[in-house]
Amino acid sequence: MSRTRQMRRHAQKMRRNGLQPMVIIDRDDQFPDVAAVLVMRALWRYRSELAPGYLMAALVLGGAGLHLTHPEWWPWMLGAATALASALALSGDRGGLSLRIERVYAAIVAMGAGGWLSAATALGVMFQPLPLMLAGGGVVLAVPWWAHRRRRAKVRVDRQIAAWPEIAQSVGLSGSRAQSAVVDVWGWRARFALARGQTIQDVIGRIPALESALGTFRGAVRVYPTRDDKANRFELRVLDTDPHADAIPWPGPSVSSITEPIDLGPFEDATGARVLLLRRHGLIGGVAGSGKSGGINVLMGNLSACRDVVIWAIDLKRGMELMPWASCIDRLATTPEQAHAMLRDAVTVLEGRAEYLAANGRRVWDPTPEFPALVIIVDEYAELAEDAPEAASDTDSIARRGRAVAVTLIAATQRPTQKAMGKGAVRSQMDVRISFRVRERKDVDLILGQGMLSAGWHAHTLDAPGKFLLSAPEHDTPRRGRAYLLTDDTVTETAERQASIRPPLDEVSLHALDEARTAPVPASTAPPDPSHEDHAETVLRDALDGAPDEGLPIAHLLLITNLSRPTLYRRLAEFVKTGRAVQVGRGRYKASDHVQ
Repeated sequence: MSRTRQMRRHAQKMRRNGLQPMVIIDRDDQFPDVAAVLVMRALWRYRSELAPGYLMAALVLGGAGLHLTHPEWWPWMLGAATALASALALSGDRGGLSLRIERVYAAIVAMGAGGWLSAATALGVMFQPLPLMLAGGGVVLAVPWWAHRRRRAKVRVDRQIAAWPEIAQSVGLSGSRAQSAVVDVWGWRARFALARGQTIQDVIGRIPALESALGTFRGAVRVYPTRDDKANRFELRVLDTDPHADAIPWPGPSVSSITEPIDLGPFEDATGARVLLLRRHGLIGGVAGSGKSGGINVLMGNLSACRDVVIWAIDLKRGMELMPWASCIDRLATTPEQAHAMLRDAVTVLEGRAEYLAANGRRVWDPTPEFPALVIIVDEYAELAEDAPEAASDTDSIARRGRAVAVTLIAATQRPTQKAMGKGAVRSQMDVRISFRVRERKDVDLILGQGMLSAGWHAHTLDAPGKFLLSAPEHDTPRRGRAYLLTDDTVTETAERQASIRPPLDEVSLHALDEARTAPVPASTAPPDPSHEDHAETVLRDALDGAPDEGLPIAHLLLITNLSRPTLYRRLAEFVKTGRAVQVGRGRYKASDHVQ
């Protein structure tokens, strides 16, 4: 009698006598069961690494079964495999295959597996050389799978999620649990549910501890509220590498119409920071050197590619920032007097458009190349409020009434205090807020709005020029982005290329401006200087007379004459028609008597 049977009989005898036997496990008898459990756990734990083997085993079993039961199905299976491979190659991005090489790999695997299964269904799994083809092809196609970075990252994330109870206990978030996790290009993000009584503020306060527990580098963890804004939920974002460590070259215009959202630069998950500016005013803030000028360049590069927007700009640093874009700007003001006149004309345009809409029974101005939107960009808005305080009422009027008639104001400043923004409702009307790095924590609320600092919008922690936080109706969670970089050569090339597609101001707005300039002047008001246009024409003639053989560019003529772009083009057209000037190249003119 075996030792195990003797122990069992002894235990039964003790129970009959009312005694509780001590349970003894015979390790020899239990070892097969324990070994099976360990094997199953290993097969599950390393399921990602063993996935090619699982696929080959499934093909063998499926091929054997189909060959015995339905060998005539092989044409249908081959057609299904071809359709699946085509769908993966053409539309795999909808299923998470963001890279082209990933879609191609998935299509090859689908076609290879489907083709082999079709052959095995028709001929049998042992038909030569099908076994050799399966083994060789499986190993070859398994190598990219094993080496794929995102697959390995997904395995690592799954294991971290599995260990989350221990991690949560070590950082003081006991009871929280993971709900989902997704791996992306730069790292991973996961959604968590908090225990009763815990809030997202508790998680934000434990970010350094989370970085230590997860084994990441400093600054790699982000904590956001979930889109449903539930108090007991949060989203954890973990970076494997910093996607914003280096400057990101501008890929070119992302829009061709003001009705489309503009891509300012990538977020940390590689998605674009796209924001719509039509019928929205914008505020750009940040300390000197934080990247505001780069952000304005990105806006200019995209707006200049739109055929349905006219750009006016104010740069009181004598045009130092915006002069390279002069060929794409309809009017550029570089002095307080010019800025005041421009904003006064913008209000006139606003009122003229409103009158036109009312007369035609319409409520909004829909931008087209014939009826473009008007975007006014003001660099260093604080200088405008200080040097031209009389313009404050005009900016206030544009901010309050410009939306419906597509007159948009975009202001850039270091600190948008009440003094810097002037009186009125200018700052409160800014729907789009872009904050580059700020020096003091309180400046976060100045730029992004009251209470944004405590809600996790930490613009004071941005650590490189060009990094920003974007607040807009479609961007209500703090996500770091980095503005694209436009070099001086890129700006020059883009401005020259897109100058030819810039639209003139619409007839409705021009008519309103003409009426305002020709309106009777009250006796108590000093008449304007009648010699301005005559002086501008004299300056233009002198400039053309002294132009070199290659001519003078439009940007230079706009600067020295202080004429609007449409007016300058009309004058040049008149000179060309009368033989006074000639066009020697795209956007370049000189006097006709200089032609050899």
